[in-house]
Amino acid sequence: MKKKALSNIYIALIMLFLYAPMAVMVVMSFNGTSSTSVLSGFSLKWYGELFNDRITLQALSNTLVLAITSSILALIIGTLAAVGINAMRKKWIKNAVLTVTNIPMMNPEIVTGVSMMLLFVFVGHLVTTSDVLGFPTLLIAHVTFNLPYVILSVLPKLKQTDKHLGEAAQDLGCTPVSAFFKVILPNISSGIITGFIMAFTLSLDDFIISYFVSGPKFQTLPIVIFSMTKKKVKPDMYALSTLIFVTVLVLLILMNVMQARADNKQKIKQTKQV
Repeated sequence: MKKKALSNIYIALIMLFLYAPMAVMVVMSFNGTSSTSVLSGFSLKWYGELFNDRITLQALSNTLVLAITSSILALIIGTLAAVGINAMRKKWIKNAVLTVTNIPMMNPEIVTGVSMMLLFVFVGHLVTTSDVLGFPTLLIAHVTFNLPYVILSVLPKLKQTDKHLGEAAQDLGCTPVSAFFKVILPNISSGIITGFIMAFTLSLDDFIISYFVSGPKFQTLPIVIFSMTKKKVKPDMYALSTLIFVTVLVLLILMNVMQARADNKQKIKQTKQV
């Protein structure tokens, strides 16, 4: 009993340590004054200031466009890659490909960012242009570090899918392509959605890699916020961070709900087969 009580206290302290700063940020975003330490009444003033800040809104727009585009591209490439990896017969080749695929995920972000910047600058010299860094380089970088997460989300669903489903669909008249879209794809849809949400949140949040591969004409929100930290941070940044936090929280909840539903469906199928 004592062990259980101590473990509960320990978990509560960890949760408090992790979420107390975010709770303070949310509360202070409704502060009536510009103070960052004293709460003086409830106000939506800083949310109004946020929506009147042209630079911040432009950076937010850039971030959303980049996150959505990179997530879609990573989803398409990652799903196709997962299908290819799952179809590999030789185990050592599959393990080697998975190891190479996981490098962007395991590699320190600063190493990835610096190496990509050097690559893009080198390519820029080859094509004789100095203005190489911008949206295209950001897009390539974000797709690169998102790919492993998409593959790792889709691959387990492919392993859970019956290997003979595609063959059965082709026996009933489907072409290999239509069999994939009509039979295989619906069975792995939960993994695809999970991969997309994860890629979107990672792209939305990334700062280190984006900092090295972005140009002056296209900057994401984390970079703009970082430049603001050199001055006094106004509470409208608390409002913006609160909105981002709530959005990501909702996406994660949806991801977990969908994952739980998919697991329940899989258990029901296994029960019926038994």
